[in-house]
Amino acid sequence: MKKIHKTEQEWQKNLTAEQFSVLRKCATEAPGSGKYYHFNGKGIYLCAACGNELFNSDNKYESGSGWPSFDSPCSKSAVEERQDTSHGGERTEIICARCESHLGHVFNDGPETTGLRYCVNSLSLKFNDKD
Repeated sequence: MKKIHKTEQEWQKNLTAEQFSVLRKCATEAPGSGKYYHFNGKGIYLCAACGNELFNSDNKYESGSGWPSFDSPCSKSAVEERQDTSHGGERTEIICARCESHLGHVFNDGPETTGLRYCVNSLSLKFNDKD
């Protein structure tokens, strides 16, 4: 996948202040506050920064975590993982494979299908309806 490289100033021009904080500065939206948390549309969730296809609505499930959760990405090449040792713990951060924007984290407490929970900030996503 061809990477997208922009300066932080270019990202700031293309994103809202809230999106920039999450996507480029690794902030987290408040649990239960995201527009896609209780959203049940059918389609594809894209990276809000670059439009990369990340998650299919068929893989979304209610985890009770406060953030949209998926058991797998659209493809193995859609997201990349990095170790995150911020906040005194160790987690696995997920980023967009195309633009390296912060999406959220992946945990090993997902449903039986994959055992994974991709916990994603709504601000990191935009939705492309199947209709």
